[in-house]
Amino acid sequence: MPVEAAAAAKLNAIADQKAVESPFYIPMTGPASRPRRALKHDDTFVVLDSHGDIGASAGGPDGLFNADTRYLARLELALNDVQPLLLGSNLRDDNSSLTVDLTNPDIYRNGRLVLQKDMLHIVRTFFLWRGAAYQRIGLQNHGEHRASFDLTLSFDNDFADLFEVRGEKRKHRGIATSRLIGPSDVALEYTGLDGRPLSTMVHFDPRPTRLAANTATYHFELKPQQTTSLFVAASCNAEVGHKPVPFFRGLLAHRREMRNFSKGAATVETSNDIFNEVLCQAMADLSILMTNTPQGRYPYAGIPWYSTTFGRDGLITALQLLWIDPRVARGVLKRLAAFQAKSVDPLADAEPGKILHEMRGGEMAALREVPFAQYYGSVDSTPLFVMLAGMYVERTGDDETLRELWPSVEAALGWIDGPGDPDKDGFVEYQRATEQGLQNQGWKDSYDAIFHADGKLVEGNIALAEVQGYVFAAKHLASRLALRIGLPDKARQLEAEAEQLAARFEEAFWCEELGTYALALDGKKMPCAVRASNAGQLLFTGIVREDRARMVAADLMRPHFFTGWGIRTIARGEARYNPMSYHDGSIWPHDNALITLGLARYGLKHSVEAVFKGLFDTAAYMDLRRLPELFCGFQREKRRGPTLYPVACAPQAWASATPYTLLEAALGIEFDVARGEIRFRNPRLPAFLQYVILRDLRLGESSVDLCLRKHENDVSLEVLRTRGQIQVSIVLTH
Repeated sequence: MPVEAAAAAKLNAIADQKAVESPFYIPMTGPASRPRRALKHDDTFVVLDSHGDIGASAGGPDGLFNADTRYLARLELALNDVQPLLLGSNLRDDNSSLTVDLTNPDIYRNGRLVLQKDMLHIVRTFFLWRGAAYQRIGLQNHGEHRASFDLTLSFDNDFADLFEVRGEKRKHRGIATSRLIGPSDVALEYTGLDGRPLSTMVHFDPRPTRLAANTATYHFELKPQQTTSLFVAASCNAEVGHKPVPFFRGLLAHRREMRNFSKGAATVETSNDIFNEVLCQAMADLSILMTNTPQGRYPYAGIPWYSTTFGRDGLITALQLLWIDPRVARGVLKRLAAFQAKSVDPLADAEPGKILHEMRGGEMAALREVPFAQYYGSVDSTPLFVMLAGMYVERTGDDETLRELWPSVEAALGWIDGPGDPDKDGFVEYQRATEQGLQNQGWKDSYDAIFHADGKLVEGNIALAEVQGYVFAAKHLASRLALRIGLPDKARQLEAEAEQLAARFEEAFWCEELGTYALALDGKKMPCAVRASNAGQLLFTGIVREDRARMVAADLMRPHFFTGWGIRTIARGEARYNPMSYHDGSIWPHDNALITLGLARYGLKHSVEAVFKGLFDTAAYMDLRRLPELFCGFQREKRRGPTLYPVACAPQAWASATPYTLLEAALGIEFDVARGEIRFRNPRLPAFLQYVILRDLRLGESSVDLCLRKHENDVSLEVLRTRGQIQVSIVLTH
């Protein structure tokens, strides 16, 4: 068939499938008129605009949220009923607070100028702590005359479920009220259809000049150079009469908590100041995404849409951070083990042994208007759980946690070999149990992410390529876990099953005409002959033959995949390729990070260096030096930065962990607890890094500070300090 005819056939096949809106799709109906900033503490987060307002400008998911419910939908500041002018808006480096600097416009009364512009300096400072949002508003008159003005704060709430904020429509809602409960306090209250009472207690200090159910007004008479301040706190589900902690006491306590998060983790310093900023921003973002749970600290997936426990995201983030702080993995594993499915529930896509996809605490989840209260529609979380358990134990030697987790590991393996393989062909597959579930259940979970070469969407039980790699790695690692706890027969069985899977996989998934692996097998076992980044993640799992690994890697580094910024999810030229799509041609930093671990596994450090450089350059262009969840897959051009994706989460956990994973892949870091040794296998630093200093890199009870320095294509190692018994070495293999 001629090229033009083949292309037309692909377009027709795609056009035949109606572009229906996917369930739980996140709409973008217009541009944000003001940039947004986000803060988070445990289960509470807030999205404000650049002026420090909530709900004052279009285009953003504004609000104060707790456990998937909005507790404040509007909080807008005005001076004599006009908006102040923005001077600047900055997050503190550790993400603990947001500071907004404002000034007054020209203010007229009865046609007469009563306050000239730029006379008032207004500083709004925000932070979150223990279910409450705190705000200080500082004012100073820099004019030569007395400033007389009113400052009004307008506030309101809808107690919307997060899925409503995302665009889901509801036929019925609960009842909301607003009432004064004193000269300084207002209660915004709601009783949902689930019968659960919710409230937002808004407290003002000092008491306003006038207070109504939705507005607080202060009248000020400020002398030249006089300063004053007022404080506002909005508390989620506090008791009537509750008084929040004083602003500065809470702020200091919050900052102490954030500093404590990073204690015990290794620290990184490099020769490149910009990369140091990237690393610092990444760790600050991870700090606010970490959430205290009954089972330990857990990295919530991202703000605003995914600030909750996600299985896949937590597992991959913990895997990315394993070398620098294995405590994250312990918290993730314990929490997911606690919520492992015990029974069959079709609406939740739950089956015994399956690991959680996500959990939600809002009204719609409680009423099962959405299936996500505890939802298990993720085909990869279960093998990733086993993988992380094995990697964590090998990284730490923590046999006590292994014994605690082993029943959950066995249950997960039981799901992999049982319900996870419904047609018993030896591959783990998925198909949603009800129409309410996610149509695609791998990490590329858009409705159009899995398709054939002609663009036709896949039907039936779908076997994703990378999931088979996860199962292969999971069984190898579980085999070694079984040996540790004295189960040699189980160990041999798992090792044999892994090798059998690898043989079946090569036969079923390899596409000779493409020189890479199929994206997936459909319900009829037909391969989706599509060039996709999923093949790159296979390298990370080790399931790929050595000769074919080099073919896959070479393909990923060609221009149809590699843009100069990173590797696309789908290669240019494939039927559904769209560089502005969510999963069909965009670039995901975490996807690239896992691919670099795979490239390093097969000794392809020159390719690691290219991807590392691309993502470093991307971060250098980004606001705050922060890698977003994803960005558009346009080819890199000289003197132009990367193109943003409009509704990407930022911060987002596995994107934030990516710089650390890239460094791990470049340095080839390995840990051997039994020998008390840290090895750097074929280390190679990119051109923008002349040295890397790692401090407090731990192995068991010992730790080391060291410096790795670049010498053309070689790297030297200098041990700066050791604590306890530890060996460090460079291993060169070819």
